[in-house]
Amino acid sequence: RIMQQVTAIFSVFMVFFYIGVGIFLVFYMQRSLVDKPIRVIIGTTFFLYGIYRAYRSYVSIADAFFRKRSDGEE
Repeated sequence: RIMQQVTAIFSVFMVFFYIGVGIFLVFYMQRSLVDKPIRVIIGTTFFLYGIYRAYRSYVSIADAFFRKRSDGEE
């Protein structure tokens, strides 16, 4: 149960990372060797994956911290 809680907290940090990288690639990385359409595609993919991870993190945190334990769990 403790490891599930640690993993849930770590996933929140990864959500911020993915969303942050996506926003950086789309809006703030002006000088680059990579063309703008490629940066927008990759940045949008990071951003959308961050949104997906946010949903999965929400479900994981709700399960790890707010679900009642059954008698068989430790």
